[in-house]
Amino acid sequence: MSKIGRKPIDISGVTVDLKGQEVHFKGPKSSGVYFLPESLTATIEGDAFLLTPSENTSLKKREVNREWGMHRALLSNEIVGSRKEFEKLVEIVGLGYKANISGNKIVFTLGYSHKIDFVVPKGVTITADKSGQKLTASSASRELLGQVCSDICALRRPEPYKGTGVKLSTEHIVRKAAKGK
Repeated sequence: MSKIGRKPIDISGVTVDLKGQEVHFKGPKSSGVYFLPESLTATIEGDAFLLTPSENTSLKKREVNREWGMHRALLSNEIVGSRKEFEKLVEIVGLGYKANISGNKIVFTLGYSHKIDFVVPKGVTITADKSGQKLTASSASRELLGQVCSDICALRRPEPYKGTGVKLSTEHIVRKAAKGK
């Protein structure tokens, strides 16, 4: 039995409808449809949404448990995101390193000979503080948010000596010792 799959999903504040293998959800932030595989069945009990493995599946128990846990986690992220947006904090460390937001574009100054234009995809909102060194990204889709933050951090990875670069606030950079005397 899957440890993740058997946990109920809280659907308070979100309307959820089941139509066969389709799960239709609508919340204050977003709405969408999630398609379940044939090996899983869904039920709604009050404010809880439960996934259980189907009885007539041709998959092995181990494969069903993997699918069960994965689809429960993905569906939970969709439902939680429709209720409240996910947020990530991106930090820019370095003298003269900053970001300017204009419309759906971000212009980064990261110590290169040129400025870098980054187009923010639809569904993600990014705000910056006054210094332009702390960006807050938010989205209803956890997957899209993670990909956008990863793309921003890839523009200039932090180097191990001074720690200058772009990183997530939860990321820890292992620093190396400078040259000895």
